[in-house]
Formats: sequence, C-alpha cells, structure tokens
Amino acid sequence: MVHYKLTYFPFRGAAETIRQIFAFAGQTYVDFRLPMEQWEGFKDSTPFGKLPILEVDGKVLGQSHAIARYLANEFGLNGKNEWEKAEVNSLADQFADYILEARPYLMALSGFYPGDPIQLRTSLFLPTIDKHISIFERILEENSSGFLVGNSLTWVDLLLSQHIEQILYTDLAALEKFKNVLKHRKMVQNLPAIKSWIARRPETPW
Repeated sequence: MVHYKLTYFPFRGAAETIRQIFAFAGQTYVDFRLPMEQWEGFKDSTPFGKLPILEVDGKVLGQSHAIARYLANEFGLNGKNEWEKAEVNSLADQFADYILEARPYLMALSGFYPGDPIQLRTSLFLPTIDKHISIFERILEENSSGFLVGNSLTWVDLLLSQHIEQILYTDLAALEKFKNVLKHRKMVQNLPAIKSWIARRPETPW
C-alpha cells in the first residue's frame, strides 16, 4: 500500500485542494499540520523552501499544483482523455495567473503581508475578479454538466470551489454577479465525500 504524507501549515490555504482530492478518492494519508513556529527549522528540508509538500513512500514532491496533478492522475480526477487533461491543466494555469494578480490583496487580507485590504479590494481585487472569474463563469455557462471540464469532477473543480468558498467568508458582494460560479461551488461542495470532509475538517481562519 502506498504511504502518503501531506505537510502544510495549520490552515486550508494551498493544501486544501489536495486534501479534498484525498477525501473524494477515499484515500488515507497523513495530514501533518506544521506549527508556524517550527517553519524556519523545517524550511531547508523542503525542495523549494515552501509548503505544501507530499511524501509518497518517502519521495518528496513540492508545489501544490504539481501535487494535485499527480494525485488527480492517480485517482482519476484529471480528465477522461488526453484532451480533457489538457483542458484541466490549462484551467489550473489560468487559475494560477489569477492568484498571482490577486495575491497582494489576499495576503494583506490574511495579515501575512502589509497593505490596506480596503484600498486593495477596490484598486486590485475587484478588477482581478472581473477579469479572471468571468472566464470560469463563461466556461460553466457553456458546459451543461455543471463541471468545468467534461461531465465529471476534476481537480480544478475542487480548486475553484474551495477558493470561492474562501472569498464568500469575507466578500460575498465581490461574487454576487457570478451565478454559475456560485452554483458550481455549492454543487461541488455538496458531493457526499467533499461535504463529509468539510464537516469534519479542522476549523481554521482560512
């Protein structure tokens, strides 16, 4: 039996999609949540000086999207054919572009970087939401299945739905016009395995 160990900080963040992949697959793993005060002593043992990392039978893989792609391939959540896999990966890369643009606001909002969240919401976040989330809104409008790719769940559905949930905690108004995205979030997070995970996961601020 393959032994998986996921290491991340004690919140959802960049590891939550990975945790939800494990939950949907019904796969056991070690969900190690590193206390923040231990990070500096742990950092040099990681491939790129960041978390999350995934250990698979002792081999270490870094970068959250690489981990998610690997596990999605293992558990059938990366599309049903090569074209769908390419579509999934293109949407994941598009999502990464969005996060890169939104990062100053998201980090200021969480308190990890300096900046005025109120000012950044107006000047940065709302235009970024309009630019990028509208792409996912259009894709969902065009796909009658309700999923982003094909007619079944892929890991980018988990990626998007978890992020939308996080925004809803603090800024429902930013998403009100994206009806398909909001419907998609509800559908994905009501899937039995995902709903069960959300109900039992540790309570964290983000």
